[in-house]
Amino acid sequence: MDFRVGIGIDFHRFAPGRRLVLGGVDIPHDQGLLGHSDADVVLHALCDALLGAAALGDIGQHFPPTEERWRGIASVVLLRRVREILEGAGFRPLQVDVAVVAEKPRLAPYIPAMRRTIAEALGMPEAAVSVKATTAEGMGALGRGEGIGAWAVALIQRAEGGPAR
Repeated sequence: MDFRVGIGIDFHRFAPGRRLVLGGVDIPHDQGLLGHSDADVVLHALCDALLGAAALGDIGQHFPPTEERWRGIASVVLLRRVREILEGAGFRPLQVDVAVVAEKPRLAPYIPAMRRTIAEALGMPEAAVSVKATTAEGMGALGRGEGIGAWAVALIQRAEGGPAR
């Protein structure tokens, strides 16, 4: 059995006039995150973890911010595309785990919807998707509430009969 593990990390600062999307879920807040796409740090970190596990580069390589076609795109679309890239390389995701660091807003009520959205996008059971939130306890830029960060780990497996890499 060929199992692989990848890690992803992403940070975005807050910006007024944007909606806040985390884990593919709209979250009521007075600011959103600044970025070329919807700036969903949860899904960006997860995309990088999945791509990294398969040694297929990173989100910026596949969806460069220099390309207008990615401007404002929903990151769940990018996550679905990453799943297709993995499948094309002969891999499938088995389990993902994401930790979100945000002083505000409180994310606990939105975690079940994030897990469902991620599971659907990756075609995997919700029980194989973990999302949790914490704060930075007032330390650093995240602790001052200047933005949100996310770390993700992904376990993938070469699909039976998948091409060797």
